[in-house]
Amino acid sequence: MQGRRRATPTKGDLRERAILDAAEHQLGTDGWDGMTAATIAKAAGITRGALYFYFGSKNEVLAALVAQTVSQLRAEIDAADDGGQSEPGDALRQGVEQTARMWREHGTVMRAAVELSPTVPAIDEAWRSAVIALADTTRGIAERAGFPAGSGPREAAAVTEALVWMTERVFYQATVTGGSLDEAAATLSHVWLTALGI
Repeated sequence: MQGRRRATPTKGDLRERAILDAAEHQLGTDGWDGMTAATIAKAAGITRGALYFYFGSKNEVLAALVAQTVSQLRAEIDAADDGGQSEPGDALRQGVEQTARMWREHGTVMRAAVELSPTVPAIDEAWRSAVIALADTTRGIAERAGFPAGSGPREAAAVTEALVWMTERVFYQATVTGGSLDEAAATLSHVWLTALGI
């Protein structure tokens, strides 16, 4: 007998969602340094003790927020690839456009992930796992397009990982300098397609 899947979120799910929403909002208004577990809890409408039931620290809140955001991004990239059915060039262009959209909608989270990864291990782990997952998806697209498979320095795995890290850096710079995410996406699409010979 299989268990039933809940159609509606539990009270705990809603509380966790409120905590993450409050943290994302505070990142945009107060910045990382201006946030505390107490301010996140207050904005979420719960006590500080209740927050600690869900997350052990402010770092854990942000790590969960990063994990959620990159999970959304990976789903968007996977959808652009359409299970390997999309033309490689279209999949890559759509993937870059979806990445730009995520930076536009969740730029505060993604900037915090880039900036805090070197000093907060939980955030670094979430961010790096996303890069690895995105590199894996794009490796499959590159190989479908005829790029050499393998892990050597001129083969699909290494090249797509380098391109994913480049993409992160270009979008990060666009957001911190007030640049155009659309222009960054156009440039990145060109670089991806040229580098992979598509």
